[in-house]
Amino acid sequence: MDYKLIRTFIAVPVPEPLFNLREKLKATISEKTGKIRWLRKDQIHLTVKFLGDTTEDSINDVRHVMQKVADEFKPFNISIQKTGCFPKIERPRVMWIGVSGELDKLYQLVEKIQKKLNPLGFPKDEKKYHPHITIARAKYPQKKTPDISTFLNTSFDPIPFPIKKVQFISSELFPNGPVYTILSTHFFGNNSV
Repeated sequence: MDYKLIRTFIAVPVPEPLFNLREKLKATISEKTGKIRWLRKDQIHLTVKFLGDTTEDSINDVRHVMQKVADEFKPFNISIQKTGCFPKIERPRVMWIGVSGELDKLYQLVEKIQKKLNPLGFPKDEKKYHPHITIARAKYPQKKTPDISTFLNTSFDPIPFPIKKVQFISSELFPNGPVYTILSTHFFGNNSV
C-alpha cells in the first residue's frame, strides 16, 4: 500500500508583540558580518514536539490524542525573555528567543503529549526538551561567520505569553523555506476563547 507521508509537529502560536521584538533584534546583526535568514512571521512558533513523517491515516488519531491532552490542561502563562543560539556563538546555526515563567506546566504538557503519542508510533524524544522560539538561521559554508554578539546581549522587557492552545501543523519544504498548514487547533480545558 502506498502511504503519503507528511512532516508534522505540535506547536503553540506565539503572541503578536514577539514580531515587534523580532524587528528590533534584526537590527542587531549586520548582513556584512555574515548571512542570516530571518524566519517569516508564519514560520515562528514554540515547538512542543516534532513528529516528523506522519501518514495521512494517522492524522485523525493525532488530532484525537491532542484534543484529549488539551482537555486535561488549563491555560497558563510563560514569558518571552532573553536570546540565545545553537550550537555555539562561534558558529551559530539557530538564533532563538527564550521563555521563562510557569515552565513546569510547559514541561508537563510536553511530557503528556510525548506519552500519549508514543502508542501511535511517535516515540518519546531522547533529548531533554529545551523550550525556545527560533527566529533566524545561518547556513554554512559562508565567507564569514555571523557576529551575533549584539543579538545575544540585547535586553528587552519580558513579553507575556499566555498558553491556552496547541496546534497540530504540517510542514512542506520549499527552496525559500517551509510552508506550514494548521491541521487542527486544540484549546485547553474546552476553553473556546
